[in-house]
Amino acid sequence: MSPSGRLKCTFVIIAAMIVVWSRGAYTQSDGQPVNDLPNPYQTIRNWGSLPDGRTWGSLSAVDIDSDGKSVWVAERCGGNSCAGSNLPAVLKFDSSGKVLKSFGAGMFVFPHGIHVDKDGNVWVTDARTATPEELQKFPDAKGKGHTVVKFSPEGKVLLTLGKPGVAGDPPNALSEPCDVVTAPNGDIFVSEGHSGQNANVPPNTVGRISKFSKDGKFIKTWGTLGSAQGQFRTPHALAFDSRGRLFVSDRGNVRLQIFDQEGKFLAEWKQFSRVSGIYIDKNDTLYAIDSESNATSHPGWKKGVRIGSAKDGKVSLFIPGHKTDTPEGAAGEDVAVDAAGNVYGAEVTVRGLTKYVKQ
Repeated sequence: MSPSGRLKCTFVIIAAMIVVWSRGAYTQSDGQPVNDLPNPYQTIRNWGSLPDGRTWGSLSAVDIDSDGKSVWVAERCGGNSCAGSNLPAVLKFDSSGKVLKSFGAGMFVFPHGIHVDKDGNVWVTDARTATPEELQKFPDAKGKGHTVVKFSPEGKVLLTLGKPGVAGDPPNALSEPCDVVTAPNGDIFVSEGHSGQNANVPPNTVGRISKFSKDGKFIKTWGTLGSAQGQFRTPHALAFDSRGRLFVSDRGNVRLQIFDQEGKFLAEWKQFSRVSGIYIDKNDTLYAIDSESNATSHPGWKKGVRIGSAKDGKVSLFIPGHKTDTPEGAAGEDVAVDAAGNVYGAEVTVRGLTKYVKQ
């Protein structure tokens, strides 16, 4: 090939690569499992001490306080539901694992997601109502669920989105709110539709993102149940990067989807695996925790925390799931990272908090 021909070929290849990256089609290792990466972390199970002999319930919600070191969680009252319980579901721990405060007793059925905004306010999603069996046993559970509650740092209710106990469409109601996050300008984003990944999807299950103003006024919704771009099957977690892009862990579709704040689809990434929880720090380091991969749900991929860049999507580190009595081990459903770089995983199956300390 002549020099001019080689130069032309090079330009064509570079142009093709730019198109692929701009469309978000980048997948590490050509879509092959991303398991064999360095792990510089030490795993510490059962971090944090509960008061008065209280035991951990299922835990799918963890975030870091605005001080950068305290840890907030919303746990399911010692079981997998808060129906019939008067235990406070929301707890704050100091950096040593001691409980500093707690609130939210008797308010939730199924606390699922948590978000601490820039002002230190604490947002919690309640992803379902009580089941018929729970209502028969605990009638007081009626009229709870399908809501997002904003608390002050001291536990005062400041705002409620959705109609308690009723599944529906915004602006009047929410359906199975999974997670909530606020944008720098205060706009509120809620992901809805926890049942979308089920083998038998219940009737009227949604898959969407709903946007509200900072004072709770409904703005818009985008997304439907499905697997195309902009559709969702259990949009389980939300996070913003430094550019204001919204990352959605579309767990049932085994991908991350990225949008602008008006709902325009920007990219799809699959190299972070079957993501349950995401956290993006101020340097755009992306932490994605996979609690569900196994031979059936995502063959070849391992549970754990994949750490990479929200800028280019490259995965650089992998914390494998910790050992349990099952061969595949376990990893949490939500993840958060403090200012010192310690990683926290919220455990649903084995319960409690797992702390990963960089060595």
